[in-house]
Amino acid sequence: MNKLYIGNVSAEASEKDFETIFEQWKIPHSGPFLVKTGYAFVDCPDEKAAMKAIDVLSGKVELHGKVLEVEHSVPKRQRSCKLQIRNIPPHMQWEVSANRLLTASRVGHHGTAQLGSYLVASGVTLPPSGFQLSIAMEKLNGFMMENYALKVSYIPDETAAPEGPSAGGRRGFNARGPPRSSSPGLGARPKVQSDIPLRMLVPTQFVGAIIGKEGATIRNITKQTHSKIDIHRKENAGAAEKPITIHSTPEGCSNACRTIMEIMQKEALDTKFTEEIPLKILAHNNFVGRLIGKEGRNLKKIEQDTETKITISPLQDLTLYNPERTITVKGSIEACSRAEEEVMKKIRESYESDMAAMNLQSNLIPGLNLNALGLFPSGAPGMGPSMSNVPPPGFDSSESETVHLFIPALAVGAIIGKQGQHIKQLSHFAGASIKIAPAEGMDAKQRMVIIIGPPEAQFKAQCRIFGKLKEENFFGPKEEVKLEAHIKVPSFAAGRVIGKGGKTVNELQNLTCAEVVVPRDQTPDENDQVIVKISGHFFACQLAQRKIQEILAQVRRQQQQQAKPASGAQPPLPRRK
Repeated sequence: MNKLYIGNVSAEASEKDFETIFEQWKIPHSGPFLVKTGYAFVDCPDEKAAMKAIDVLSGKVELHGKVLEVEHSVPKRQRSCKLQIRNIPPHMQWEVSANRLLTASRVGHHGTAQLGSYLVASGVTLPPSGFQLSIAMEKLNGFMMENYALKVSYIPDETAAPEGPSAGGRRGFNARGPPRSSSPGLGARPKVQSDIPLRMLVPTQFVGAIIGKEGATIRNITKQTHSKIDIHRKENAGAAEKPITIHSTPEGCSNACRTIMEIMQKEALDTKFTEEIPLKILAHNNFVGRLIGKEGRNLKKIEQDTETKITISPLQDLTLYNPERTITVKGSIEACSRAEEEVMKKIRESYESDMAAMNLQSNLIPGLNLNALGLFPSGAPGMGPSMSNVPPPGFDSSESETVHLFIPALAVGAIIGKQGQHIKQLSHFAGASIKIAPAEGMDAKQRMVIIIGPPEAQFKAQCRIFGKLKEENFFGPKEEVKLEAHIKVPSFAAGRVIGKGGKTVNELQNLTCAEVVVPRDQTPDENDQVIVKISGHFFACQLAQRKIQEILAQVRRQQQQQAKPASGAQPPLPRRK
């Protein structure tokens, strides 16, 4: 919809006046002007025409002594909204963030609230002209604040009371709230395209029918479902199945999926293909555990609700280059469509949860290239396949670290899996050596997991262990998974981790939200190393580990520099263990 509201209209203005102005500025309109006392409405044929009218006319063109104000027409219930600003520097105080951001955009505000790396400016006051709000949005979207690229969108304020007739009506421009969230260039539309595309596998012999003569069929599907559909014909030459990626809203993805299933069914009848054609959905392994649920409860419920039979490919099929698992759904087209909606709903929820957690801490973790970890689908923003094998700058993949992670003793079976399958697959997936140490006594409440590998392998392995404990309900539904990790440092470097008067370790704890302890009076082991204990949730532990490794790297460099002129210098710091 591209309906415009024209404010500050003179009582002398007529429909003919507006037609003359729009014709003079070559702005198309698709209907008559509805002129009221003090304001008017008009429909534009598309977004481009509407934005041109706002940019060209608002605050610039005078009619009968009054300067017109032009903006998108917004229903009353949508006029009150909040400005959501994401990915702000986590360490910055919210008062500073709010003032800098809103000064940069020249948008007034009545109040701000910050949660993690999210900042919401509520009660946004319109600038003098409606079109300036879109300029403010453009300024803030992508605005660099201390190396953080901001992301801005409007979110409806569902708690706002509806305006009454006395709230200013149509005459006063300032009585109107900001443009609706569906206005061009102003953030997300009510039905937003999902960051997670729908990926499906189809038999190669049906690809031609899905594309159609000269691409007519696929173009028709794309148009009807408002989707972008990629058929990866050149992948896996000679394979019996080809992947299809569908980018759209969840509803658009489901409609395109159903249409493709119907085309395959018709082609099977025409070619007398007698085998059953199941729906096959590709999903990143990182989300599959939550789709299945504890003891398979989530999957069983979807099967029962949709009257389908659902199976998932085994972990053994995974590789670092193919982290997707195949979800096979059998049933009628109607039943498979319902199952697809439920399956993808779970997948999207898992993705959004992971991305929210990632946004809070990922930019703080030095020495790690999270894009290279393969934890997210290639369709995710900023997670393109071209990054999948790129190591972080200065990272030496030959450097290995040893971390001792302590888990509840009762969770050992879940980590090992049936006949050791889970721990083998986890080790293969992460590229790390993972072993469970023997129990220290019959009544031991914790067991030590020994993880050996480079930083990226440590991240992947520990992430999956934290996730597995949550999935298997070893922590309550509202309880955050917090574990203790031990890393060893040379005894002569322990002082650097602690800092003068405990300054460094205190700063570590404040920055990472993890508890970092270097126990006093430790006896160094045979390698002259002592233990540093780190406790906290996953990202806190990861950040603390990386910061400590940074300190050790600094000590190592200083020793190497000192060793050159001095023959009797202390031996170099050993490589990471």
